[in-house]
Amino acid sequence: MTTRGVLYVHSAPRALCPHVEWAVAGVLGQRVSLDWIRQSAAPGTWRAELSWQGAPDTASRLASALRGWQLLRFEVTAEPTTGTEGERFSSTPDLGIFHAVIGVHGDIMIPEDRLRAALLRARLGEGELESEIVRLLGKPWDDELEPFRHAGEGAPVRWLHQVV
Repeated sequence: MTTRGVLYVHSAPRALCPHVEWAVAGVLGQRVSLDWIRQSAAPGTWRAELSWQGAPDTASRLASALRGWQLLRFEVTAEPTTGTEGERFSSTPDLGIFHAVIGVHGDIMIPEDRLRAALLRARLGEGELESEIVRLLGKPWDDELEPFRHAGEGAPVRWLHQVV
């Protein structure tokens, strides 16, 4: 079973670009050469996109491989398959990593235990319910990444297929 997805490197310092390629190549099991273009939302950084095809766990493995670099902003998406939900990982230097399960219609699906935990934190006065839900939906990550997403409009996307 395979799925498809996209890796969006929204911003990376130039010195980090080859390391991103090596990390992605390690996950995909083949040489990767990304088309890096300047990121106008953060001068001095670069952006790239890569469409991939692979096993359903490829998105999580890509996110894990990239999450350690503090100066990197990225997103990884995976489409749902017959046996798995889709996924989205978002990462920013300030917020760290966010993970969401994505249903067949593109909606974020919040697991019951995460909703129960948000209700409990709100009930205990550790946070407001609205802010807990906003965080579960990934809004802080979306707010921070939105300028970087728009700066990449019109950027080339290349498909890379993984042999499974």
